[in-house]
Amino acid sequence: MPTHLSEDIATVFARDPAARSRAEVLLCYPGVKALYWHRIAHRLYLHRHTLLARWISARTRRKTGIEIHPGAQIGRRVFIDHGAGVVIGETAEVGDDVTLYQGVTLGGTGKDHGKRHPTVESGVIIGAGAKVLGPITLGRNVKVGAGAIVLKSVPEGCTVVGNPGRIVRRKDGSRPTLDHANLPDPMLERMQALYHRLTDLEKVLRDCACRLGCDQCAEDSAHCPLKKQDHSNENPAS
Repeated sequence: MPTHLSEDIATVFARDPAARSRAEVLLCYPGVKALYWHRIAHRLYLHRHTLLARWISARTRRKTGIEIHPGAQIGRRVFIDHGAGVVIGETAEVGDDVTLYQGVTLGGTGKDHGKRHPTVESGVIIGAGAKVLGPITLGRNVKVGAGAIVLKSVPEGCTVVGNPGRIVRRKDGSRPTLDHANLPDPMLERMQALYHRLTDLEKVLRDCACRLGCDQCAEDSAHCPLKKQDHSNENPAS
């Protein structure tokens, strides 16, 4: 069995607890099949047999639902989980130990020639439905949340979520895990921060209104500092 195929099978066992046997992985995992045929098509593409390479790529897409252009450079121990809807463009570069979930696109943003697809360095995890577009670079061990749209390069070890993609966690030296569902929610964090600021502002305004003798202070007299002071003067400590 070819070395790359053996590594691909071992990678499935390492990252997918649903895998039961080598035969099951070979027969039922579209990502393994797509990578196997891509390596053949890529070899033909490099030797200028572009028509045959594209035919193999198109046939593999019909069989697996995964479209990898024969010109794309794919590293070792890459894991494409489920695989439906994955698209990898011609000038894309994918490093070693990368994990791609269903619906991931490594695409371009226009009709420019030359390098127009992303470079994904080793150890990157890209969640389901994420789109990485243009000639950008995802540094080593980057995590991209499900549904994110990444249009700018991301430094090593960061986590990106949202549309457009925002960096919500910086490098901490640890290796990313497959738990890409439990990522920070930057919008929720900002809303919570805004809520706390509004709460503090309301308290300040309420205190100022009480000091100015505003009638509406009666609605919340328990918090009015002047009423507290008046009450303490009426009942001095013995």
